[in-house]
Amino acid sequence: MATPIDDVIEHLVAGIVEHPEDVEVRAKQGRRGELFEVRVHPEDLGKVIGRQGRTATAIRKVVNAVAGKGGARIDFVDVDRRS
Repeated sequence: MATPIDDVIEHLVAGIVEHPEDVEVRAKQGRRGELFEVRVHPEDLGKVIGRQGRTATAIRKVVNAVAGKGGARIDFVDVDRRS
């Protein structure tokens, strides 16, 4: 089941990529809390990260504002990377 944070991340990322159908958000529980893994098409990874990481930083700031006190950690990967 998708959480509101998943939906916010997916909406933000899908709006800036060329292949919005490949955007996938997965929530993983780790030692440091919840981690959102955002998978995008390999050609879109540069757009999501942006120059010197500015776009990724902006996305993280918006998501942390929505997430509230606990915040949220986000990892951007391309769909070809296996984990």
